[in-house]
Amino acid sequence: MPTYRYKAYSATGASVVGTLDADSERQVFQQLKLKGLLPREVHEEGATEAVPSSFSFQRGVSAADLSLFTRRLATLVASSVPLFEAMGSLHEQEENDVLKRVLTRVNARIAEGAALSRALAAEPRFFGDSYVSMVAAGEASGALDVVLERLADFLEEQEQVRSRVVSALAYPILMILVGGGVMVFLLTVVIPKIVVIFEDSKAALPLITIALIKFSHLLRNLWWIPAGMAIASVPLYRTAMKTDAFRLRRDTLLLRLPVAGGMLQRLILSRFARVLGLLLSSGVPIIRALDITGEVLVNRVYRAMLHGVMEEVAQGGSLSASLRKRPLFPPLLVHLTGVGEAGGTLEQMLLRAGTAYEREFSTSLTRLMGLMEPFLVLGMGLAVGIVVMAVLLPIFEMNQLIK
Repeated sequence: MPTYRYKAYSATGASVVGTLDADSERQVFQQLKLKGLLPREVHEEGATEAVPSSFSFQRGVSAADLSLFTRRLATLVASSVPLFEAMGSLHEQEENDVLKRVLTRVNARIAEGAALSRALAAEPRFFGDSYVSMVAAGEASGALDVVLERLADFLEEQEQVRSRVVSALAYPILMILVGGGVMVFLLTVVIPKIVVIFEDSKAALPLITIALIKFSHLLRNLWWIPAGMAIASVPLYRTAMKTDAFRLRRDTLLLRLPVAGGMLQRLILSRFARVLGLLLSSGVPIIRALDITGEVLVNRVYRAMLHGVMEEVAQGGSLSASLRKRPLFPPLLVHLTGVGEAGGTLEQMLLRAGTAYEREFSTSLTRLMGLMEPFLVLGMGLAVGIVVMAVLLPIFEMNQLIK
């Protein structure tokens, strides 16, 4: 009989890890259900375990597909359609093949009597802790349709942020690629043909022309060195990323970048406040909500700080007082959190803070891209101008000698 390793949540929200002997995963889920545990991950010992990404709720399915599925499910649940029939209907009209197969397995577990949260928890590659915990809270409170609507809204908003970032970076990246391609073409194809003329004349060349010729020779003869370093850096970086120490140093460095660091901080704060506010408004206990929020945040520096906040809150401290001790949580967030705790509107204040930081991030991104575009054009023009000057100066000198 194979042995299965599982990760689950107890009724109090505590994380439980253990092993069970069973004939199949289905029996493992049944045994965990009898113990009152909510499965998070189940895999056979010795099998390859999938490593999910922690950046977003979805795992291998786009946020657009997942948000559409969530909103459709919320509509059907609000219309009092039985859960099994609703999932069956969504399975039939789902166009994404990956999500369709996932819904097949989820629907089979629901047919066996599992709750929706338990059925989704068995698919950790597609439904993260945040998603499952909010669904479980919605089931417990009897407001599953409302929670699903909030989830769909959140996923759509996160997809909009991602789309804005991608759209803003598309033009600079294209400019860098085109400019780099033009420079490589000039240095490896055009310049070597023109250099022959200068070498035959045996005239003294300007310093800028000599430097360009040397660089062209270096690029043509030793191109394999930077290419090899670039190729070798990929597996080395992936290996280093598996260590927590390296990831912590990388995340610390990212936060210290002159302009991008501040923008990244606003994006992290927006995600922290929105996810935490969303979990609390859905009925998730604050300790569990802080734990989930820490897993959602990809920055290790903020994760470590949030772990300390969670310990202080668990010991009876207030959230605002714990955040105030951490310098990376700005006064605005601390103040809104304190106001929310005093007035009993913590989740609304957190959502408001998340919206404010998201707007700040969008404004900063728009301003940065607006400044970057002319600088890229100027830089590209300057680089091409240097090449043209290095070529034309010897030609002018040769004409003077002929006259």
